[in-house]
Amino acid sequence: MAESYNGIPVPTNGAKIQYSNGKYQVPDNPIIPFIEGDGTGRDIWKASVRVFDAAVEKAYKGKRRVAWYEVFAGEKSKAKFDTWLPDETVDAIRDFRVAIKGPLTTPVGGGIRSINVALRQILDLYSCVRPVRYYKGTPSPVKHPERLDVMIYRENTEDVYAGIEWEQGTPEAAKLIEFINKDMLKSGKKQIRLDSGVGVKPISITGTKRLVRMAIQYALESGRKSVTLMHKGNIQKFTEGSFRKWGYELATEEFRDKVITERESWIIDNKDKNPNLSIEENAALVEPGLEFAPEEFKQGVYKEVKKVLDAIYSTHGKGAWKKKLMINDRIADSIFQQVVTRPEEYSVIAAPNLNGDYISDACAAQVGGLGIAPGANIGDGYACFEATHGTAPKYADKDVINPGSVILSGVMLFRFLGWGEAADLIEHGLERTIEQKKVTYDFERLMEGAMKVKTSEFATHIIENMNASVLSAAK
Repeated sequence: MAESYNGIPVPTNGAKIQYSNGKYQVPDNPIIPFIEGDGTGRDIWKASVRVFDAAVEKAYKGKRRVAWYEVFAGEKSKAKFDTWLPDETVDAIRDFRVAIKGPLTTPVGGGIRSINVALRQILDLYSCVRPVRYYKGTPSPVKHPERLDVMIYRENTEDVYAGIEWEQGTPEAAKLIEFINKDMLKSGKKQIRLDSGVGVKPISITGTKRLVRMAIQYALESGRKSVTLMHKGNIQKFTEGSFRKWGYELATEEFRDKVITERESWIIDNKDKNPNLSIEENAALVEPGLEFAPEEFKQGVYKEVKKVLDAIYSTHGKGAWKKKLMINDRIADSIFQQVVTRPEEYSVIAAPNLNGDYISDACAAQVGGLGIAPGANIGDGYACFEATHGTAPKYADKDVINPGSVILSGVMLFRFLGWGEAADLIEHGLERTIEQKKVTYDFERLMEGAMKVKTSEFATHIIENMNASVLSAAK
């Protein structure tokens, strides 16, 4: 650990978070770097840090505190150091392990495509975690937003976000197209048009399995009922189809005693209901129309049924499977309609990068939008919590923007640290404030009888609504 980063001395009243054997050791005074953010980030951070400090004080009565430490990225960094993302900012986040940030500008032109993506890739923050739940009183376009309570795990380093692409008309694009058309496709009927831009969509076993592992671990630790693998594998068979396959492999290889796949549950349940059911009869129930299938396919299903019963009926049968974590999968386009029509069926979603990006925002729209949508980027030994919305520069320094996204990202941070009492206080205070209809303009215009408040005033009301006497950990 250096004594300073970007010329700013490290707080002397704090201590480093340590990490060993897959576990974080959090002191009572952790040093946590923060990036204020661009545009409205300035107003949002000022409001949010007041809420954070008030919650910690109310929960722990001075026994714990956060030593906030500013590091730089985005416009503030560009003006100060002539770089969008200083190496020492990355070093600080790496050394102190846990950070929080506001929204950052994506530079126009050359250089870094996205500072957010750069941080994820440099620190290998491979899981983007997005909790989506409803807070009472929040305006919503759906009738029953309270039915949606899902944790989304989005793979963060691969897929089209790897940024491997070539612009139409460049020699590199032409060379790649020629190679694919003539060598890989053997000049067949399937050809890439010569006037195309071309990108590569990598999805690996490593990236998939570590993402699904984190999602399953969370589901087991938090008592969630299912993990759904979201994919478009019916079309993209060797990328997203493989994501599905590798996800199931990981689940059954590493968590065998704690999980059951949806297809396994059908086989086990059939046997539970009729102990005398033959392998062939069970298979026919699992695969309707099996009698018309080719013999090779039939034998494959018979073998599958026997293998499942031999392997896990003794541990998962006679209803025991109902207490296991369900692992299932759904096609991406199906999920988009189902999170609206039957959202209660989704508890944890694990998805490749692009699908996870889409579904996170689609779910957030049902429960108040990106203004109160928190997020985190988590790897092995490092985590960065962040606002999920943009910088909205036209509202900068006007004290009007909803700070909920950063505030609830702070809730995630405190839960990550094991400071659940502070997190509970913030959530209680925020929900009560919304119920009182004391909200920023984005909610006020959608709520009858609401009182429009400033960003700073919204934070003040949250602090006032914290119930320290009930949730205090200082006993």
